Amino acid sequence: RQMAHSSSPHEHNSIDEMLELNKDLERMIEAVENMSVQLTWMAYDMVALRTSPALGVELEEAYQRCRAAVCGDREQEPEDDKIVHETICCEE
Repeated sequence: RQMAHSSSPHEHNSIDEMLELNKDLERMIEAVENMSVQLTWMAYDMVALRTSPALGVELEEAYQRCRAAVCGDREQEPEDDKIVHETICCEE
């Protein structure tokens, strides 16, 4: 009478494995799509930096200011930024 059953435990396991495989493949595809987007932006940024050296200098200066602010290295911050930081931090 088990023949009347539409699916055996083996078939059920196979379906579960197939569904899990599909989920894994979807996650991998999404990860590859995200990498593709990141690579596209990296290529765009590289072209922008090569065609505009001034932009590269601005970005480096902005990076150094952010790094100094986050890391607390007050010596690397430009004098104007120190004044602004002290004004903002000292207001109560």
